[in-house]
Amino acid sequence: MIDSFLGSTIDRSRTVISLLAVIMLTGIIAYNSIPIESEPDVSVPVIIITIPHEGISPEDSERLLVRPMELELKTIEGADELHAYAGEGSATLVIEFDSSFEPGQAVLDVREAVDKARAKIPSSAEEPIINEISMADFPVITVSLGGVNVPNRVLYKLARKLKDDLEGISEVLEANIRGNREEVLEAVIDPAQLEAYGISNEELLAAVARNNRLIAAGSVDTGRGSFSVKIPSVIESAKDVLSIPLKATSEGVVALQDVVTLKRTFKDPKSHTRANGKPAVAIEVSKRVGTSVVDVNARIHELVEDARKDFPKNVEVSYIADQAPDTIERNGTLEGNISTAMFLVLTVVVAVGLRSGILVAMAIPFSFLFSFIVISSLGYSYNFMTMFGMLLGLGMLIDGAIVVVELAERKMSEGEMPREAYIYAIKRMFLPVVASVATTLAAFLPLMFWPGIIGDFMHFLPVTVFAVLVGSLLYALLFAPVIGVLISGQKQKIEGSNNQLVDEGRFDELRGAIYYYATALRFTTSHPFVVITITVLCLYGIVRWYGVASSGTMFFIDADPQFTGISISAKGNYSAEEVRDIVTDVENRVTGEGYIGSIYTRSGDSGSGFSFTGSAADQIGNMVIELSDRRTRDIGGREVEAAYRDAIKDVPGVRAEIIEMEQGPPVGKDIQLQLQAIDLDILIAETHRIKDHLESMDGLIAVDDTAPVPGIEWEVTVDRAKAAMLGAGVASVGAAVQLITNGILVGRYRPDDVDDEVDIRVRYPEEFRGITQLDQLRVSTREGQVPISSFVERKAMPKVSSIYRENGHRTMYVRANAGPGVLADDKVTEIKEWIQGAGIDPSIKVTYRGASEEQEKANEFIVFAFSLALMLMGILLVTQFNSFYQALLILSAVIMSTVGVLLGLIVTGYPFSAIMTGVGIVALAGIIVNNNIVLIDTYNYLHRENPSWSMQRVIVQTGCQRLRPVFLTTFTTGFGLLPMASGISIDLIGREVEVGGPVATFWVQLASAIVSGLTFATLLTLLVTPAMLMAPHAFRTLRDNFREKRQSAVLESN
Repeated sequence: MIDSFLGSTIDRSRTVISLLAVIMLTGIIAYNSIPIESEPDVSVPVIIITIPHEGISPEDSERLLVRPMELELKTIEGADELHAYAGEGSATLVIEFDSSFEPGQAVLDVREAVDKARAKIPSSAEEPIINEISMADFPVITVSLGGVNVPNRVLYKLARKLKDDLEGISEVLEANIRGNREEVLEAVIDPAQLEAYGISNEELLAAVARNNRLIAAGSVDTGRGSFSVKIPSVIESAKDVLSIPLKATSEGVVALQDVVTLKRTFKDPKSHTRANGKPAVAIEVSKRVGTSVVDVNARIHELVEDARKDFPKNVEVSYIADQAPDTIERNGTLEGNISTAMFLVLTVVVAVGLRSGILVAMAIPFSFLFSFIVISSLGYSYNFMTMFGMLLGLGMLIDGAIVVVELAERKMSEGEMPREAYIYAIKRMFLPVVASVATTLAAFLPLMFWPGIIGDFMHFLPVTVFAVLVGSLLYALLFAPVIGVLISGQKQKIEGSNNQLVDEGRFDELRGAIYYYATALRFTTSHPFVVITITVLCLYGIVRWYGVASSGTMFFIDADPQFTGISISAKGNYSAEEVRDIVTDVENRVTGEGYIGSIYTRSGDSGSGFSFTGSAADQIGNMVIELSDRRTRDIGGREVEAAYRDAIKDVPGVRAEIIEMEQGPPVGKDIQLQLQAIDLDILIAETHRIKDHLESMDGLIAVDDTAPVPGIEWEVTVDRAKAAMLGAGVASVGAAVQLITNGILVGRYRPDDVDDEVDIRVRYPEEFRGITQLDQLRVSTREGQVPISSFVERKAMPKVSSIYRENGHRTMYVRANAGPGVLADDKVTEIKEWIQGAGIDPSIKVTYRGASEEQEKANEFIVFAFSLALMLMGILLVTQFNSFYQALLILSAVIMSTVGVLLGLIVTGYPFSAIMTGVGIVALAGIIVNNNIVLIDTYNYLHRENPSWSMQRVIVQTGCQRLRPVFLTTFTTGFGLLPMASGISIDLIGREVEVGGPVATFWVQLASAIVSGLTFATLLTLLVTPAMLMAPHAFRTLRDNFREKRQSAVLESN
């Protein structure tokens, strides 16, 4: 069947070549349409529920708002984590869903649960606000507007217009304005005038509320027509507010304008934003999932540059944290490294024969273009994970073509015509090539089902390898034979060639390296048990050596950063201006060190409070710093971070720490201890105790916790009995107190020049807004205006700023990062030992989260994936060879490659990365067995076709015949990855060689694991596999000899 199929494809070569051209052209089109990203879009559905309730305390927010919501939300299917934050004036609940969960269904389930819980929360609470976000929705660029002597109102107006224009770009998800202040129509009461007219606070507030209502008057049917009736009653302008009547007397009507001063202004500032050292309004722009960050940011630049033509000349525009240049550079550099690897592979292949080398080399562009078709069809982006999948597949994709072309060349050298030679090669190597690709794919298959965020991040790698190898299989079995027949000519049989000498078993006459290999094979096959014993002892010794000489383990990688961050925390009742000054002081210290490309600073509410990503409770501000181009710096990114750390370590009363930007799956700080308990006081005390211990440990930096920030709040306690005697109530006291705090919201109106509603708030003048003014406030009673001090007690109390709950339990975190050169895994072990003997309160449940938790999960999955891969490969091998022994023999190469990885870690001093090294070991399992498959298939064929040959000749001839293809497949894989495994980035396109660049440092552990494991295992399998093939025959020979001797002894004794 294969003969007739191959014959027909060769005879219809024009059709096959046309199909080849169509696939490659489609691949080029797909490549140009794939979105470009730096990192994979990891989209995890997150639903945020906000329940505003003005004036509610954190304790009441937890009891009345959070807990009723938790009861309903925790029953939602697919929810992974439920976070809740009870704070002043609101409650926030955050639900993280599994990444595979449909976002639309998640929103529907949450809305249904919220509707059920709505009846259980106070009616005074506002309607819950439900927002859907994704962990992939973080800004790809920040546009800042600032300038000297530019009024805030001008900046806000420009920012609002720019925000609307940016959100008009189809690829933009949203644009959020930071650093703006909400507008408010403020009615400032003149207490003297109010008292002179005899108008109480309550009367004023009631009058405003009565005159700002939407009244539906209906319509009148007169019999001659139907007419609608309209009663204008909604405030539409400041003039409408001033004309509201308050009191009618014999002397006339007292209007609101007689007792208040009305001004349209901004709410009191709670946050400040700075860009590149200057006050600014910033617009953070997020793109839609599946769109190209390069294209999106290019359109953003174009739109902003076009809009700034109409800006005032003193308005400055800056671009902060633009991800496009870094994406272009990283992807371009990795593409350059792929080109370098291709060049190295081609050099090796072509060096052994120009015509066959070109034929084999054509597998590379075909397989890559085929993979682009698959990637584009799946809707994936073109990111460094897909590119490394191509780089990883580069050395493997030519294996099938090498095996087929090498055998066809061998047959043509024996005098066969190209057509018959390629038909023979395909027929002979069809099953070994398919089995080799299948076992490789079986090794990568479990990686496609890696659960969680890490799986979403890493699964691009196995999918790309799948696409590349399927394309290579298609090329090796269909297109390579057709092209080979077209470009090959008949060869003359060469007498006395090494190939002829091997086929005739004349091993002593071989020339070159193959002679020494044949000699080594004759030794190993003559002493198989000695070779196997030495190999086992060697492998065991390396494993034991690694146990005492390893550099430890880590979760991911430690690459040199281009971006870094700073978190500023302080405890105390600071005003927004004080917070701004503190954060600015830290910013000035950082900018004084230099090496800054751009810096974006946020202080106040914009940089503090609850975050499901885990900011500290006492955080008052943060910074995002883009470092200057690494080529212009005399030190690396880690050294820059160390310089910044020294500059900010001694800010008085402030804890400023470097927050390293995560490179890879988002997991937070290196070390995270989750503490849960029912008793809040015990929980806070133990949190502080554990934090103090972590701060005393060497090797830990950036230690913080999420315990509530200590502070002071004023508690106004109403003597209800005295209030009742005067005819006053708690509500009237609350309204009076709001007049000297934020003001009382009496309504909203929508001016013509803005889109959003503007609050109308009544409050006292600024000189009346102090703590001492509380005692002088007056409320209306049966006895007239009475000071609230006559029935109210005011006292300072410890403040609980917030209460955080996770999955229905009160929760706090103590977190830290490992210092430079320190492994987090070692510190976690120390902390666990201390926790066990520290006498932590038994009611406290301690869980290790963050990188430690993810590392354990990753290790568990790697072990599972490795085991599953071995089982799948074992089933495939038993199916092909119908022999358990030969299947186990082939899989023994996996053990050798794994030990080779450990040896490589010892030599290089790299720690074991749970992600990168683990993936390398699993990938090696599929790569390394290919050599043994081809060896054993050839052994079975020669043994079956030549039953009269001795076992040693069959094995030696097998090894000699397959030495060249085994060497080529191994060398091309290892040689292509060798520069990156050495930490060297060789960009052939950009003509740049860089030692320790961002691309090389990112992939060095994975590449070095594959290179070291592949090299070690190949050298062993070329000698040990023949010995293991000989072992059963040697064992039977020894057994038969023993039986003969025993029978001879019995006969002699008789």
